[in-house]
This record gives sequence, structure tokens and C-alpha cells, in this order.
Amino acid sequence: MLRGKHIHFYQVLAETLEKTSVVLATVVKTKGSVPREIGAKMLISSDGKSFGTIGGGAGEAKVYQQALQVLQTGEKQFVEIDLSGSSHSQTQGVCGGTMLVWLELWSGYKAIELVKEILKKLTLEQTVVLITPFAPDEKPYLTTTQTLNSPLTLQNQAFIELLSPPPQLLISGAGHIAIPLSQIAKIAGFQVIVQDDRPEFATKQRFPEAAIVIAEPIIAIQEILNNVSDLYVALVTRGYVQDLTALRLILNYQPKYIGMIGSKKRIHTVYKILRSEGYSEKLLEQIYAPIGLDIGAFTPEEIAVSICAELIKVRRGGSGLSLSIVNGQSSIVNSKEFMEL
Repeated sequence: MLRGKHIHFYQVLAETLEKTSVVLATVVKTKGSVPREIGAKMLISSDGKSFGTIGGGAGEAKVYQQALQVLQTGEKQFVEIDLSGSSHSQTQGVCGGTMLVWLELWSGYKAIELVKEILKKLTLEQTVVLITPFAPDEKPYLTTTQTLNSPLTLQNQAFIELLSPPPQLLISGAGHIAIPLSQIAKIAGFQVIVQDDRPEFATKQRFPEAAIVIAEPIIAIQEILNNVSDLYVALVTRGYVQDLTALRLILNYQPKYIGMIGSKKRIHTVYKILRSEGYSEKLLEQIYAPIGLDIGAFTPEEIAVSICAELIKVRRGGSGLSLSIVNGQSSIVNSKEFMEL
């Protein structure tokens, strides 16, 4: 299931459609190692501008050129991107796989209304099912989730995809780490909520990319949390008293992730108090503390990267290891292998 950047992408699509026609390029099938996942999108407008990516490089350049043709003819089409590195490959890719990309012209009133309906549902935390028929005379349309068997399905007649609201990241504490964390998390596809009881810290000026900024005690966000189903929490508060107040509330919502910044002493103090209040070890084990991955982070910006890396790890199910270790090979190519390339 794709999440996170749908709202921003469709916002850009809506704004562009108000001005000009657009070709929407969507990855509908992949095989082997490829740079983007099924459902990845980019748009190409009639003025030659593009937004989003299907993986970059020569493959994306091929899609871009084909999209310019579709803008002229209006004819839907598939584009195959061969990244296998084989002799017949035209895209010079060596990822090892292939991608099938669907190109379709979006223009006019009906397209604008469809995008607005998608945005409306996503903003209301509702899931959207978008059907993209391959027949020349049929246009994309929405349907209910009951008709969908899997999040992303390529059938003979259509591409079916589930568009979900972005995951919500609550950042409790609006200090020096919260600022870069909010920025990086927004780029990574999270919808950010910032909370701090200090009005001089929790301001829209300090957090322009955040969807919501609350300058009140954390209890004030209870109504918001009641309507959030995909919740991640980063506690970067100024002290353990604020951590305790936040945890007493947040633990009731069973977030996908809850991380807490702090020294060993601070974390030990928080756990000791919560245990005395009857919180179980199983519940406390859900807290990532200290927060973030061990990448040697030191500055606020580096710590924010460390935290966001852990958020992505939990969200995507990664290992947190270096890819060179995961792939079972050294990152250094020896001279014999280099000569064979």
C-alpha cells in the first residue's frame, strides 16, 4: 500500500490541470531490481515541466519523451523500461530488472473534479480506490474498497490502486531537534503535527511545513488523535516530566511507533515511574528509547536524520543495516571484479 506523498502529488496535479493538460506516468508492473515501486508516479505537463519521479536516469528520460507524444496524440500507451543491462536494452540501466509504465492524458473539467475528489477523501483520512482502465475510450474513476482484493493490482483491463492518507507524525516538543525533524519527515511523506506548551516555540513560523502546530499541553491533541489511524510519535521534549505526561496519553492509542529522546538516566527515570504506576513491561517495550538509529549523529540535523531513518525503518520493515551488509557483499569492488565490469 502506498502512503505519504499522495496528497502532495495530487495537489500539484490539481494545480497543474487548472492551467494545462498533463500526462500521468504510473509504474504498473515491475520485475527484478528496479529504482521505484509499483504505483510510483510522475506528471509531465504540456509546457514540458515534470513533477515526481519513476526512477530517474535514461528510463525516465524515455518515459518523458513518450509522454510528450501522448500530449500531442492523446493516445494511452505502455512504456517498457529495461534496466537489465542486457545487449538489447535501450535504456542503459543496470539495476537488473524491468518496469512497465502506463502513460495517460489527463485534461479538462472531469479530470480536475476527479483529482479534487481524491484530495477530499485523503484529507478526511479516507482511503481511495483508483481504477485506471486501459481501454482507449475509458477514463480513470473511483470505487469502494470493498471491490479491491489487493492494494495494487494489474489486470488485463485496468490498473487498480489503493491511495491512503499519509501517516501522521506527532512531534511533541518544539525545540532545536524538532525543526529539522519536521522538515525531513515532511519530505519523507509524513503529515506532521507539532505540539509544545510553550507558545514562543510552537509557532507556524518555526514549523511552516507542519499540517498542525499546537501551542498547548499535550492533552489538547486528544481529539485529533481520536481521528488518526496511522500514528507515529517522536518525543523530543525538554524534560522527563513532559515525557511522562505525553506517554500517559499516547500509550493509550497504540501508535505504530513511539520514540523518546534522552540520556540513560532520563529514560530510566521515566520507566521507573511508569512501572510504579502499573504500566506493563510489554507496553514499555514498545518505546524506542533512546530514539533514532545509531549513525553517530551529533548535531540537531544529524539527530533528526537518525530519528527519521528509524521512522522509515519501522514503517517499511527495514533492518537498519548498511545495504552492503544486507546484500552480503563488500562495498569495495576488488580489482579483478572491476576489470570484468
